[in-house]
Amino acid sequence: MRIDLTSVFVDDQEKARRFYTDVLGFRTKHDVDMGGGARWLTVVSPENPKGTELLLEPSGHPAVQPYRDALRADGIPLAQFAVDDVHAEYARLIALGVEFTQPPVEMGPVTTAVLDDTCGNLIQIATAAPEPA
Repeated sequence: MRIDLTSVFVDDQEKARRFYTDVLGFRTKHDVDMGGGARWLTVVSPENPKGTELLLEPSGHPAVQPYRDALRADGIPLAQFAVDDVHAEYARLIALGVEFTQPPVEMGPVTTAVLDDTCGNLIQIATAAPEPA
């Protein structure tokens, strides 16, 4: 068993596509018109284009907004993405105008930072310390 697809709910799929591709660096894998203004819109890591897809899913279901509001109010990220160097990625994204709710913080063997994806979600980026030899 493996994770093939996961999703984040987004307020605006086109805005999300631009942020996740132009800013975060993912690549569009599928962009299919589903009718009614919705799209099957997935992105993947350029490092693993056949890997796990992230569905940028419309946030129209009535349960989505209260769920996301509660997570944001508590500062809880909806998803986490691995990066090679949180400090370098933080600096790169700050230079592009990305807003962070948490700058890089060391948490034991992991360094994390939390950003606002401009589409209703907090996203955590993380780097694990190298395994001891």
